[in-house]
Amino acid sequence: MVTSEIQQVKLRFGIIGNSEDLNRAIDVAMQVAPTDLSVLITGESGVGKETFPKIIHEYSRRKHSRKYIAVNCGAIPEGTIDSELFGHEKGSFTGAINERQGYFGEANGGTIFLDEVGELPLATQARLLRVLESGEYIRVGSSKVEKTDVRIVAATNVNLVDAIAEGRFREDLFYRLNTVPIKIPPLRERGEDVALLFRKFASDFAEKYHMPSIQLTEGARSQLIAYSWPGNVRQLKNITEQISIIERNREITPEVLHSYLPEQPSQMPALLGRHGGTSGKTFESEREILYQILFDLRRDVTELKKLVHTNLEQVQKQAVVGTPQAVETQVSYYPTEDVHYPISSATPTVSGINIHPTSLHLNSKMADDEDIQDTEEYVEESLSLNDLEREMIRTALDKHHGKRKSAAKDLNISERTLYRKIKEYGLD
Repeated sequence: MVTSEIQQVKLRFGIIGNSEDLNRAIDVAMQVAPTDLSVLITGESGVGKETFPKIIHEYSRRKHSRKYIAVNCGAIPEGTIDSELFGHEKGSFTGAINERQGYFGEANGGTIFLDEVGELPLATQARLLRVLESGEYIRVGSSKVEKTDVRIVAATNVNLVDAIAEGRFREDLFYRLNTVPIKIPPLRERGEDVALLFRKFASDFAEKYHMPSIQLTEGARSQLIAYSWPGNVRQLKNITEQISIIERNREITPEVLHSYLPEQPSQMPALLGRHGGTSGKTFESEREILYQILFDLRRDVTELKKLVHTNLEQVQKQAVVGTPQAVETQVSYYPTEDVHYPISSATPTVSGINIHPTSLHLNSKMADDEDIQDTEEYVEESLSLNDLEREMIRTALDKHHGKRKSAAKDLNISERTLYRKIKEYGLD
């Protein structure tokens, strides 16, 4: 379609902007308008999806019927939506004191725009699919099949592919509605269109409130274009109106504009898969992303603990093979209140990994701190420091054939402390 025709459509329907994606969406709407194909319009909330069904209707043969009905599917309660769309018979349910034709009956011969179609209940989706396939429907409380000749244009800001995967939307209905897709670009991808829209809204509000129009400095203009605009055109219009009413100085600086722009949410770091790419998973909220990060972190910590525990076991085995002096030179402990383990300046090395003495620190108060645990500890983390202490005591007792005095001397602890530990760990 030539540029002049697109410009005429923009003037007629009040569309501001010259971005390539916007022009492409208008072009597709104009080309599909003369047909009866169903159209699915997608885009974020606030981008202006409601304008395109009007374009399609006005440039179709159905414009002469003057039957154009827009229905917000997300605003109708689930219990009454079938009655609203397809009508009902008198007495079919409590409160049905008269029969109702429904939107599909009223729009016969014209166009019906189903906004937020992704919010439809599954049962209603089945009814809508029948209308698309055969033009037939049945009123609530009736057994008579009704016919309708309606052009259906639907819109949604929901990702219907994800909704299908989650069982919230029928796949067959999606393909019926998506015969011709039209995607409306978000405002952040439209570049200079942001400044054009701001100027248009500022002029409209100046006329509405009988005041001079606000103007942006060059810095404020750059800031306006750089902002992400999560609420799209609707948000831009609201902020322009606020500034027009509140600010006495009609020249808007970056500092003034910044005070009206909500803080942009910080972006979470991308989750990487095992091969360095994206994980391939979609996350519905920041909470799910945080859970995934925590789970990954826990797995890494668990693997690190298993590695350290394996190295400690190897150190222990090497220490037991030699003499008591060998134990003293290979494994070192820090002293505690009543446990006096030998301390050596030598740092043990296992498979090229240095084990710092602090990693073998045993505290006699560990038994009192057993209630401080990680409630979600993995089963693999069974080898705790208490287990290591128990194994060291058992090894010393085996080495000295159960002679506690010799074992206590080897461990450099008092015989009384050794007796208490034997009772505590059930090593009688």
